[in-house]
Amino acid sequence: MTSSKLHTSVPATMQAAIVFEANGPFKLVDRPVPDVAAGRVLVRIVASGVNPLDTKIRAGVAAHAKQPLPAILGMDLAGVVAKVGEGVTRFKVGDEVYGLVGGVGGLQGTLAGYASVDEELLAHKPQRLSMREAAALPLVTITAWEGLIDRARTRAGDKVLVHGGAGGVGSAAIQIARAYGADVFTTVTPEQFAVVKSLGATPIDYTSSTPADYVLAHTADEGFDVVYDTVGGPTLDASFQVVRRYTGHVVSALGWGTHALAPLSFRGATYSGVFTLLPMLTGKGRTHHAEILTQVAQLVDAGQLRPLVDSQRFTLDQAGDAHARATSGQAVGKVVVDVA
Repeated sequence: MTSSKLHTSVPATMQAAIVFEANGPFKLVDRPVPDVAAGRVLVRIVASGVNPLDTKIRAGVAAHAKQPLPAILGMDLAGVVAKVGEGVTRFKVGDEVYGLVGGVGGLQGTLAGYASVDEELLAHKPQRLSMREAAALPLVTITAWEGLIDRARTRAGDKVLVHGGAGGVGSAAIQIARAYGADVFTTVTPEQFAVVKSLGATPIDYTSSTPADYVLAHTADEGFDVVYDTVGGPTLDASFQVVRRYTGHVVSALGWGTHALAPLSFRGATYSGVFTLLPMLTGKGRTHHAEILTQVAQLVDAGQLRPLVDSQRFTLDQAGDAHARATSGQAVGKVVVDVA
């Protein structure tokens, strides 16, 4: 639930946290509230989720997700519709919305009081969540959904292995796969067993067992129907060794390296990559993001999916501290900035 108040008027200016150079500090400045063109929605931002990718964009080390500086960063938001542009039919003033909307490719980010957002990138916020909770969901749930549902066609009875199930995408993937009736396993450290068990997954200690060990123990050496890699590098190589022969499907959200496909080919299995930012960078396929978030909201409101949100709170003038928390290894769940 939320305590957001309906604002009937829009101010001329807003506060925004801006980064002027790579690895530079956030500076709080006043900026004009953006105009609302046809097909766009002006959102009063209440909360902004901090993703690991946001910190890489700020550092200038995300070659696939560049943002020209100076810029307002932040990709995820939850907020209230303050104004709608011509032709917008899905939203009205006062609607509570969430989405993966900017902070990359020249699009304004979400560490600001307002954002003018393409209608196709927004969905109505899950009713049972606060704004903070909703802001933690867009990037991770879209990424998980595209891999599990769009690419691998996960269905009831599948054995799904999620690498990195305690992370943002991993925890979302566990819950989405479970909602579709799959039997879910995940590679984590012993310290993370409790959290992934609470999400419905069987934990596998990757620090003490090999791929050969866990594919034998959990699939009788047949292999997993779906393997979702959220880690990349050697973990993706390991995924090729544990997928089911002939019908198995490996999906990776971090398939940026160079990998030998022979182990996958010898199993007769398939591979798909997920690049969640493509609709924002190209303008193509944006409606599907809204469709995914609409279905995610339904899962949330049905009690089948919940966000993991770090308990420490940050305001807009503490955006730098929020980024530090997100990269510290101390956060338990997604870091979120309270914008309003």
